[in-house]
Amino acid sequence: MNILHHLAAAFLCLALVGCAAEVEPGEATQDRNERQGIQEHSWTAGVIDRPQPDSPPARLIAVRTATHDGFDRTVFEFDKRLPGYHTEYIDRPVRKCGSGRVAQLAGDGWLEVRLYPARAHTEEGEPTVGERERMLDMPVLSELKLTCDFEAVVTWVLGVQSPNRYRVRELSSPPRLVVDVRH
Repeated sequence: MNILHHLAAAFLCLALVGCAAEVEPGEATQDRNERQGIQEHSWTAGVIDRPQPDSPPARLIAVRTATHDGFDRTVFEFDKRLPGYHTEYIDRPVRKCGSGRVAQLAGDGWLEVRLYPARAHTEEGEPTVGERERMLDMPVLSELKLTCDFEAVVTWVLGVQSPNRYRVRELSSPPRLVVDVRH
């Protein structure tokens, strides 16, 4: 091949590379999450609202907490499907939904996780999650308390050391709602 053929081949390669779509740093993760059935929100200190008004109530079967590098995690696991949800930092006093009584919670911030339509009890009225209040020794999470399990609304409030940014992730197999609060 002569020099012109080499130059033409090099020019063609550069043109093709220049036309390739750039991938933003989060796009590859987002694509992978979508393939794995993960719905993820960005870190925020605001409100996240994802209603599911026409679905039957989801049954909450487990609540777990763990500390990770840079955040504390709370996992809400359901039997068959995820309910809708609404998360936001709320002001004191934190109140129980049925009675209106004040619920004392540790911390200087209170992240409310309202799940609907959902329930945390069986048809016979037995709780599906045994521990409905937990004192925690974690970097940010201080306490976790169920404040509502009434009329297809289940509400947990996370008492945190300070109202840090948080994110919500939806996971499948089994259906889980994950709430991470930054340290």
